Amino acid sequence: MSLSALLAAAPSPEPVGSLGEAAEQAGNAAGWVEENWSTWLSTGLRILLIVAVAITLRYLIRRALTNLIDRMNRSAQAVEGTALGGLLVNAERRRQRSEAIGSVLRSVASFLIMGTAALMILGAFKINLAPLLASAGVAGVALGFGARNLVTDFLSGVFMILEDQYGVGDSIDAGVASGEVIEVGLRVTKLRGENGAIWYVRNGEVKRIGNLSQGWSTAGVDVTVRPTEDLEQVRKAITAAAESMTKQEPWSEQLWGPVEVLGLDEVLLDSMTVRVTAKTMPGKSVGVERELRWRIKQALDDAGIRMVGTLPLQPDGEGADPTAGMAAPSAYASAVSPQSLAATPIPPANLNK
Repeated sequence: MSLSALLAAAPSPEPVGSLGEAAEQAGNAAGWVEENWSTWLSTGLRILLIVAVAITLRYLIRRALTNLIDRMNRSAQAVEGTALGGLLVNAERRRQRSEAIGSVLRSVASFLIMGTAALMILGAFKINLAPLLASAGVAGVALGFGARNLVTDFLSGVFMILEDQYGVGDSIDAGVASGEVIEVGLRVTKLRGENGAIWYVRNGEVKRIGNLSQGWSTAGVDVTVRPTEDLEQVRKAITAAAESMTKQEPWSEQLWGPVEVLGLDEVLLDSMTVRVTAKTMPGKSVGVERELRWRIKQALDDAGIRMVGTLPLQPDGEGADPTAGMAAPSAYASAVSPQSLAATPIPPANLNK
């Protein structure tokens, strides 16, 4: 057999990447798509439904919180200017507190809703969430032990805002520090002390709060006079000073009630104390006490009533004895007095005789 006949009888090899192989691969891909398209469609629709429900729920909850805050602000404005509103927090203070509460609640609601939606989307992709949840649980426990003080400060700050224990501009006594509140945070509260220092107080360290700026304050003055004074005259002088004070500005606005003479608070052998009190505007008790002391002192001086510690009155026409403060003459001042002669040294004996 010739060489040409052998070449003609041998089958010719098909080239790589021929049309037949491409057609086979296309058919396999079409079959795989046809088998899985329903799964893809259901997964996509499930993800779209999760996202739509999460967005709708987040919008409804945030809107409900906003309406609740607006209702709280309207109720605060309704009582402002009334007798009850004078004892409550003003509308601006109430608005600031409600806005802070609403911001915290909206952030928490958004975090919970979107976090849950993200986990549901991962579950729709057939991703095993057990290792992720276990890791998150371990990380949460570790964070709780390592940052327990931070969590305590945050939770204490949230409850302080919810309960309106104090606000910006209030004068408080926090135990560890006292002063005027200049900033309220979820973790730290800033106070301006009496000497101008700024105190940073962690909310978790505050065990008690004494707010001097809510409701009303009490101004108290103790008037100490001699036990020989006439109590009726003392009462009349104090009452006259208080009445003149209540008729003048700005004390008429800062005094929320009449100045009351409660009576004798203490009686001793050399003094007696009369207690005077008055209800004042929050945070104005110190100024009222100082002005009240000033006026009572002037009224007692005009009435001739001396307080304990002052000089006694001198009778009319008699002056003070100028020699009253002089000491008695000493016996040693005279050279011929027996005391001086006894103290004179003995002269030495004359040995020349």
